Amino acid sequence: MKVRFWGVRGSIPVPGRSTNRYGGNTSCVEVRPKNAGPIIIDAGTGLRRLGKTLMEEAFKDGKGKASILISHTHWDHVQGLPFFSPMYRAGNEIEIYARQRDMHLEAVFSAQNRAPYFPVPLSAMHADMRFREVLEGTKFEIGGAKISCTRLNHPWIAIAYRVEVDGASVVYCSDTAPFADYLLGREFVTQAPSLDEPLSPETTAELAQMRAGVINLAKNADLLIYDTQFTKEEYRQRPHWGHSHPDDAIAIAREAKVKTLCLFHHAPLRSDDENDKILAQYREVVAAQNDKFDLVSAYEGLEIPLGDQ
Repeated sequence: MKVRFWGVRGSIPVPGRSTNRYGGNTSCVEVRPKNAGPIIIDAGTGLRRLGKTLMEEAFKDGKGKASILISHTHWDHVQGLPFFSPMYRAGNEIEIYARQRDMHLEAVFSAQNRAPYFPVPLSAMHADMRFREVLEGTKFEIGGAKISCTRLNHPWIAIAYRVEVDGASVVYCSDTAPFADYLLGREFVTQAPSLDEPLSPETTAELAQMRAGVINLAKNADLLIYDTQFTKEEYRQRPHWGHSHPDDAIAIAREAKVKTLCLFHHAPLRSDDENDKILAQYREVVAAQNDKFDLVSAYEGLEIPLGDQ
């Protein structure tokens, strides 16, 4: 399979001179199994360009099939969906997988296509669309690919995915805060909590279980894509935002014994030069610790071949 990055930013798209090299689109990663349709993880603004590219294949004739795994339905991870060209061509098959509570999954995605926000309702798109709700811990198959998932530490709950196909595995783990300081749930927290107060035994146990789920999901993965929106200092200021930092990602990668760790979900205000510095800094950390995995940083157009080609 091949893994290609179409959007690597968190929160909002940030096109401009200072973001040209890494790219300014929000989260979208394509996993392309050998001789099969794409498995797309997240539908941020990067999905638009991916859709245009797919329309050069079978999708232009209404004979394409794509699956989209949504980590969570915050806007930066779904706002590219109304601009996904294959959805406008009759005959194409689009399956959308996501975790949702208290609301029918199709209704969640229909909301952003409803007036006055967008001129074309989801019901008017011509492709055959199916919505599949997944629960953390669920395992299922898409063609020959095996999919598994687990819960992350993020407001309103996000899930991580593992895709196994063609003799290789990739794990997508965004958005999440670390699993030691604060437990995030359905309620949005408006002010940064104190990280100096001890956690209850119940909260500590739940966070530990969540972290163990991530370690198990990423075990021996060929590629781990991990949320590193913050520096460690920035995380201490905003632990309630539900994002992590490279130190935590490295600890997860080390324990899970992955082969490559990819820094992802870059902060919108982070320039290309600043991303370069972060990568260089943590490559030194990985080398000093004699870690066995490679460390890369996601940028639009990065393609990583894994397993059978």
